[in-house]
Amino acid sequence: MKRSGLLLLLMMAFMACKNEKKDKKFDTETYEKVKETLAEKEQKSPASFLKVSSHKRKNLIGQTVVLGTITNTATIAWFKDVELKLSFYSKTAVKLDEGLETVYENIGPGKTVKFKTKYFAPKGTDSVFVSVTKAKASSTQ
Repeated sequence: MKRSGLLLLLMMAFMACKNEKKDKKFDTETYEKVKETLAEKEQKSPASFLKVSSHKRKNLIGQTVVLGTITNTATIAWFKDVELKLSFYSKTAVKLDEGLETVYENIGPGKTVKFKTKYFAPKGTDSVFVSVTKAKASSTQ
C-alpha cells in the first residue's frame, strides 16, 4: 500500500512538472504594423524627436556665432531640412530678436549633426535660445 501510494505520488509529481512549451512564432505582420505606426508617430512630430544643444561666441567683426548640434532621438524616422528658430534675449530675459536658419542635412535615428550660423545680434544680447520649428520626414536610410 505504501509502495503504490509512493508510486502514485511520484507519478503525480512527474506529471505536474511536465513542461508544455507552446510554439510561439514571430509574428512578422504585427511587427511591421507596429513599426509603421511608430514611424508615422515620429514623422508627425519632428520637434519632439530632434534635440538641439548650442553655445554662442563673438567673432572678430562682432557677429554672434552660434555653434551647436542636432540629435535625432527617434528610433525609425529620418529627418532632413531642419528649420531652427534662434531667439536672442537680454540679461533681463527680454526677447530682442528672432531669426530662422535651416540645416540641410539628413539625420538618421540616433545620429547627430553639427551646425554653425552667424548673426549680427541686437545690441544687449546676452543669450541665444535655439529650438526646432519643423523638419521634413526623409526616406533616406
